[in-house]
Amino acid sequence: MSTKVTSERATQSRSSSSALESYHNGTRLRGKVALITGAARGMGASFAKAMVAQGASVMITDVRDDAGNQLARSLGNQAAYRRLDVTRRDDWKAAVEDTIRTFGKLNVLVNNAGVVNFASIEKNEAESWDKTLAVDLTGAYNGIKATVDALKHAAPASIINISSTAGMRGYRSLTAYSAAKFGLRGLTKSVALDLAAVKIRCNSVHPGPTDTPMMDGHKDASSQVAMKRLGKPDEIANLVVFLASDESSFSTGSEFVADGGELAGLAPS
Repeated sequence: MSTKVTSERATQSRSSSSALESYHNGTRLRGKVALITGAARGMGASFAKAMVAQGASVMITDVRDDAGNQLARSLGNQAAYRRLDVTRRDDWKAAVEDTIRTFGKLNVLVNNAGVVNFASIEKNEAESWDKTLAVDLTGAYNGIKATVDALKHAAPASIINISSTAGMRGYRSLTAYSAAKFGLRGLTKSVALDLAAVKIRCNSVHPGPTDTPMMDGHKDASSQVAMKRLGKPDEIANLVVFLASDESSFSTGSEFVADGGELAGLAPS
């Protein structure tokens, strides 16, 4: 091996170690291969880091190419990036093929890509409604349809749909987002029933207000949370690692909530 190659790998290894500093290292996902949507930043990036730290190989997908490529480079040989618009079914087909070509199989799908628009029903435009449901709900359907054969081949497998507390209760000015997240919760249960016999589990995760770019301008949301703070992306990632692992082998069709007590009731002032 040349000195140059050795140096490049050492640099990549140091970069990967730096990227994973805040995540627990282990072997809980050793041998697993995951495809994560909306993974260039925010919660999706946190999921990718946590999974790699636990031994998984991860295909990072997004429409933010620069951020996605940068994240993949920082995680080393266990990660790769490709562009994926979840509303485009041809994109999904290519992403699955690329994942299998790169890592040999696929046995974890994380449907994380999402958009949000804060507007009351009176002000919500039809175009915004269409886009939100296309990304947040139909995007997950597209992903499940595109990956199901690969997941069956690599079973036991896990599908993790990232919903929200907005999939459990209503919120003002989140008309389309709430509808999509409630729909994703229902999709999860139906898919779990359809695929249990082929050893594919499907669960939904329902984060409360979490400190990601999606919450920019809405940091005061922590006032409705019993813990009086926003969640951290790595706190949600810990739950996703559990659902991706064989530790959750008897869990399917269920909601997993990480919300700081938001759904428990009215938080004390």
